[in-house]
Amino acid sequence: MTAAEPVIVIGAGASGLAAADALSRRGLPVVVLEKEAHVAGPWRHRHQRLSLNTHRAFSSLPGLPYPPGTPAFPSREQVIAYLERYVGERGLTVEFGFEVAGIERDGTGWTLRSTDRRQRHAGHAVFATGHDKVPWTPDWPGAAGFSGRIVHAADFGRREDYAGRRVLVVGAGNSGFDVLNHLSGRHLSDGTAEKIWLSVRQGPSLLPKRIGHVAVHRFAGFMDILPTAVTDLAIAATQRAVLGDLRRFGVPKAPRGGATRLRDEQIAIPVDDGAVAAMRAGKIGIVAPLARFDGDRAILADGGALDADVVIAATGYRTGLETLLGGLGVLDEATGRPLASGGQPTGQKGLWFTGMKPTIMGHFHSATVEGRALAAAIAAENKGVGGT
Repeated sequence: MTAAEPVIVIGAGASGLAAADALSRRGLPVVVLEKEAHVAGPWRHRHQRLSLNTHRAFSSLPGLPYPPGTPAFPSREQVIAYLERYVGERGLTVEFGFEVAGIERDGTGWTLRSTDRRQRHAGHAVFATGHDKVPWTPDWPGAAGFSGRIVHAADFGRREDYAGRRVLVVGAGNSGFDVLNHLSGRHLSDGTAEKIWLSVRQGPSLLPKRIGHVAVHRFAGFMDILPTAVTDLAIAATQRAVLGDLRRFGVPKAPRGGATRLRDEQIAIPVDDGAVAAMRAGKIGIVAPLARFDGDRAILADGGALDADVVIAATGYRTGLETLLGGLGVLDEATGRPLASGGQPTGQKGLWFTGMKPTIMGHFHSATVEGRALAAAIAAENKGVGGT
């Protein structure tokens, strides 16, 4: 059966819900399709100790603040509960269990096909499935014969699973430091790994989560309005003043400023919450990039070898949109990321994206901004349909 909707949003995460709310406030009927049986799917699949790196003040959606007593950096469970509450209190319509397996032009709109062969028709289709939908692990030579375990950072699991293990973390980006913070952070006292190495190809532009009792992300609004070059200098100065020169531990210097890389390469700024202190204490060793595997050994680019029990690939994510949209000219051929987001036209009438790139303000804030821009653009195209 085919049901027609003016707007269909794919994905019931923060970006999808923010877009749906903004559209409905403009009087545009909208349905959210979600492949899972619940909202906030990506959060439910990540490890239990995960929390936001963005401050509570910048991490809510329009019309609903976090409950009193929520900590500065809401936990995984608090984010899930918040998004569940948002659907009910904002009156959003979410259809669960619809995984989009195909999309094609149908007259003036789009036909969406699910994995179980159902179909939905929409005048406008909005993809809000995220820039981090599919964990990506390099195809390292010899990986199939490695006697240890290789896991992606998305499947980190419990800290206790690594007790007494020799762990190699590959990648010094946002997910890499999240893993290091949880394996060896200052708030942990037991159950830690026997040995931790960090394999680094490029040094990070790193910010502390807090300076004393002050959450650094509280200043994101100010940094967001500064010229990119000035923000680069502010990030570098904060890193050096609070965390010191990471080169003394063997961490390479970042190739470009943190704000510049965020803007141009969509590389999120990692946050330190104890990992640097562990480096200082000798608990984390910095090693060369991982090149290949040889039996039970991880072979490094400089010829060194490590006897690691577990390799955690903090090597990033992909959008997973290539198989659906690869022939429409709306994706970057190298990365699979959408070329436009928010209210920006994609070159395909009625096809939109939202929440597809990280920002210094954080995902929830950008979901709000892009959702409103998207709703305004769709309302403008739907002549005679609008509102406040």
